[in-house]
Amino acid sequence: MQVMTKNKQKTDIGLIGLAVMGENLALNMADKGWHVSVYNRTVPGVEEGVVERFTNGRAKGKTIEGYTEIPDFVESISTPRKIMMMVRAGNAVDELMEQLFPYLSPGDILIDGGNSNYEDTNRRVALAEQKGFRFVGAGVSGGEEGALNGASIMPGGSVTAWDEVKPILQSIAARAADGTPCCDWIGPAGSGHFVKMIHNGIEYGDMQLIAEAYWVMKNLLQLDNEEMASVFAHWNEGKLRSYLIEITANILRHKDKAGGYLIDKILDTAGQKGTGKWSVINAMELGMPLGLIATAVFERSLSAQKNLREAASKQFACQRSQVLYNKPELVKDIYSALYASKLVSYAQGFAVLQKASETYGWDLDLASIARMWRGGCIIRSVFLNDIAAAFEASQKPKHLLLAPYFREEIKELLSGWKHLVAHAMKEELPVPAFSSALNYFYSLVSAKLPANMIQAQRDYFGAHTFERTDELRGQFFHENWTGHGGDTKSGTYNV
Repeated sequence: MQVMTKNKQKTDIGLIGLAVMGENLALNMADKGWHVSVYNRTVPGVEEGVVERFTNGRAKGKTIEGYTEIPDFVESISTPRKIMMMVRAGNAVDELMEQLFPYLSPGDILIDGGNSNYEDTNRRVALAEQKGFRFVGAGVSGGEEGALNGASIMPGGSVTAWDEVKPILQSIAARAADGTPCCDWIGPAGSGHFVKMIHNGIEYGDMQLIAEAYWVMKNLLQLDNEEMASVFAHWNEGKLRSYLIEITANILRHKDKAGGYLIDKILDTAGQKGTGKWSVINAMELGMPLGLIATAVFERSLSAQKNLREAASKQFACQRSQVLYNKPELVKDIYSALYASKLVSYAQGFAVLQKASETYGWDLDLASIARMWRGGCIIRSVFLNDIAAAFEASQKPKHLLLAPYFREEIKELLSGWKHLVAHAMKEELPVPAFSSALNYFYSLVSAKLPANMIQAQRDYFGAHTFERTDELRGQFFHENWTGHGGDTKSGTYNV
């Protein structure tokens, strides 16, 4: 059944899935001058369906046509058809594709705008192309507001689809301060969803770091919510200016209907949907350290074990001193720890992107990705301009923290960063992400690490061999440690 009177003219794009993101993206498209067909599966027993509610409500009077049957929906779109799917990641995408295939024409384009696993997107691109269609996996960041007013969009997949979808996707994307759309082609296969996955991993890290800054201010300095809000608002005027810092100040000031600060009434258990976990798993598959983001993921898992933590807190009461800290000085240290740790998080994330690009042959443009994240997305931050500049320099850095600008920033921040972590440890106050970032930095800048002991242990119990400092790299040796072992050794390999 068609919900609205069908115009003779075909529409420009179809959108499937009218939950929060889908609705707002459809409205965004219509506001940018596009003619949009929308479809949502009907729910048995519901008197007014999702499509009817939308077309009779927020979409009324706009260039949006609603459909409740897939054949009619597909037929309404001009060829080559562009159909954006905003449905739950996983089997729902595969099932929807199978429903659409019989009605598509050669060259039609399916766009997955959900948080799909990039490996699923790899498979779907190949499947669609095998059937004569094209497939785009487009990471979309910005939440409800971004979907409506401009998101950061990260498309990848069938390369020939880009010229077709570019005008629409760039029109609904956010604009950076210089007017550049926060949407550009990422690369082949599942590269777009991989980049979105790392974006979300960095988002996990950012949120954990900000939470730790809040926790130190609250517990060591006994700042009230208004004082903390003022600190975050001040930070948002400088190098830490970002969406998450901005909303943190707003959250701290927000009062509920009863007149109390809402933040103090929210249970300390954090949820997660999986993209942070995927980031860590894939970093491990690539052999790349992503420790800060892993810590953020694990802290969410630990936060969910509320009953266990409450029981443990009664067994091991933390002992905090009654020292009166110099508030302005410690706030400066918190700033240093937050800023430096954020730089570590982004550096780790971009290092994973670089490794994935080399491993999978994606040829990712890291500077372009940094620019795409300057507007619309959750991790938009002012220093993304500096990250883009670092990757555009004639001498590209081997690691983001070794780029001249960030190297000097870290040197300036290091003293306050390590002071803050030391204070927190002394006061038995958990700052796992600050600590993880600092330890990563110290390991990164250590010419020597104790891994020689690990390799000796591996060779002792498993004959896994080792390289020697007094021999050329690439030569592997095995020692008969006990005197009664044999000369047989295991092959050398890295996972």
